[in-house]
Amino acid sequence: MTDKFYIKGGTPLKGEVKIGGAKNSVLKLMAAALLAKGKTKIHNVPDLTDVEIMLNVIAELGAKTSYDKSEKSVTIDATDITDITAKYELVSKMRASFIVLGALVSRCKEAIVALPGGCAIGERRVDFHIRGLEALGAKIKIENGYVHAKANRLAGTDIYLDIPSVGATENLMLAAVLAEGSTRIQNAAQEPEIVDLANFLNSMGADINGAGTSEIVINGVKQSDLHPIEYTTIPDRIEAGTFMTAIIATRGKGIIRNVFPAHLTFFTDKLLKMGANIKLIEPNSLEVSCKNRLNSINFITQPYPGFPTDLQSMAMTLLTTANGVGIITESLYENRFMQVPELRRMGADIHQDRNHAIIKGVKKLTGTTLAASDLRAGASLVVAALMAEGNSVIENLHHIDRGYENFETKLRLLGGRIERKDDTLPANLTEDTHNESYL
Repeated sequence: MTDKFYIKGGTPLKGEVKIGGAKNSVLKLMAAALLAKGKTKIHNVPDLTDVEIMLNVIAELGAKTSYDKSEKSVTIDATDITDITAKYELVSKMRASFIVLGALVSRCKEAIVALPGGCAIGERRVDFHIRGLEALGAKIKIENGYVHAKANRLAGTDIYLDIPSVGATENLMLAAVLAEGSTRIQNAAQEPEIVDLANFLNSMGADINGAGTSEIVINGVKQSDLHPIEYTTIPDRIEAGTFMTAIIATRGKGIIRNVFPAHLTFFTDKLLKMGANIKLIEPNSLEVSCKNRLNSINFITQPYPGFPTDLQSMAMTLLTTANGVGIITESLYENRFMQVPELRRMGADIHQDRNHAIIKGVKKLTGTTLAASDLRAGASLVVAALMAEGNSVIENLHHIDRGYENFETKLRLLGGRIERKDDTLPANLTEDTHNESYL
């Protein structure tokens, strides 16, 4: 795609925005739907390229799929699974599709799944997935870029994860649902998306306890115990955090609707310490505002319930114009500071030393042409452009489209001056991105 965002900064965002369904949850629920024969319907599904990719992966396995974008619902009829291969052409585009490995091994006792792709934010190995499946009784071969897993039977066991990997926890939960006996996953991921997956599976007839804690117990059930369901996905906490950041960055005031505040406790606490105003006005609505220059803070990204790595780049954008010096330590991914060179081009004062970033606040950022390197870095550049003085162009929107539904439309509803246009400059525009006739 050659689309670009054209943004004129400096306008405070004001109004209301409604958060969509959680990308990082719905993709896993779609894979989990493969476990039950019949039609499962999932509501609150965002219109994202990642959702389209997962639908294609599932359809190629033989399930019948449909996506009602007006209703924001997906229907998956997994009565028949006719293929056990998830091909490279699709899996390489989106890492989350690797989750079909656990579902296929669970239901079909065999799976051939390409090694995953996704954003280039650092090494995200699948060792924990493989070792866990082997502990459950699967025989694994990795050759020609594919994981081939086969099991005559899966038997429950104790599995300890060296790190609380979200993907490994999800894959092993799916694999253990139909295993004989009980499986205990220790040092499991505790993210809200894990809880959503467990709730989904339990509604389907699975027996899972402890999701949201470091120890999850899955008591195996029979295939005949599982049935199709209707289920509504949780709101996207990362999208909510992104819009909170955008409102604060532009010194605006807005209401975030359809959010689970408890999912953002740590992030919200950091924003409050920086000087933002955040109030709970309804059980699922937050009022967010900021009048004055923010203060710098230090933080370390950590697995949930710590500071989310997916919001690190957004927080860095805030720190670029805050009072004082802030230090960010990225403990999860080695390449998650890919927004740093672009922020520097806007005038940010950032020193990077491996997984540490030292940000000295400047008075303002100035607009320029920027390139999104991955999903969350791209979103942070949009926020930076909205708060900057002057005009910006943001390229490589395909990264942003993976995780934000109608991003520019929602920002415009808040008063943001942002347009999506193709690669041809509008007639009233010169190559100078500081032209006042920009938008």
